[in-house]
Amino acid sequence: MLRKDGGLTAEKKEEIMAGDPMSERFSKQEKQRKLEELDKKQRSKEDVESEEKLLKETPKVEPIKADAAPDRNAPCPCGSGKKYKKCCGAKS
Repeated sequence: MLRKDGGLTAEKKEEIMAGDPMSERFSKQEKQRKLEELDKKQRSKEDVESEEKLLKETPKVEPIKADAAPDRNAPCPCGSGKKYKKCCGAKS
């Protein structure tokens, strides 16, 4: 089926490609390439053990906690010079 602009519709393209041995070979090659990429991504047992050891040895870091929000009439901590309620306080 042709569209008004002279091109093929998506359904017609799929019908043509379905019977094409070239497209079948291409899809097989694409699947093989994806499998090879996944195979390369697999890690060895030694890599996993060394990573676990490193995680255990790394000291834990305390998260930085924000101070309480300033009063609404206090100057904004961002340094704009405006009141908190008119600057960053208006966002929250």
